[in-house]
Amino acid sequence: MDDRAKMRVKLISFGFKYGAPEDVNYLWDVRCLPNPHWVDELRPGTGRDHEVSEYVVGSAAGRDFLKYVEPMLIFLVQQNRAAGKKELVIAVGCTGGRHRSVAIVEVLCDVLKDLEVDLRCEHRDIGMGN
Repeated sequence: MDDRAKMRVKLISFGFKYGAPEDVNYLWDVRCLPNPHWVDELRPGTGRDHEVSEYVVGSAAGRDFLKYVEPMLIFLVQQNRAAGKKELVIAVGCTGGRHRSVAIVEVLCDVLKDLEVDLRCEHRDIGMGN
């Protein structure tokens, strides 16, 4: 399948304190997951760092969240593709857009990397501070 025919799937991490992104199809709030901001040694990192990611996605809540969201994500891609949609945009937000939402988007991008989609993963607020 050539890239022009592939549906574009964009996953965006963001911080609610900077406002939700516009023009998204689905928005998931992950502020319910453990927050590395409150762990001194994790605070300077981001959700791309192994220790931070493990704190979020390795927690019981993180594992449960992904257990439900991963099949939903695949379902949404399949259904939107079947409906002829050209683009699917999913935003994942936490408080600052630096830790939890980034860690979750990184995992979800890995889930989708083998699907026949034009995959874009963005971390809008990752550099906005601690």
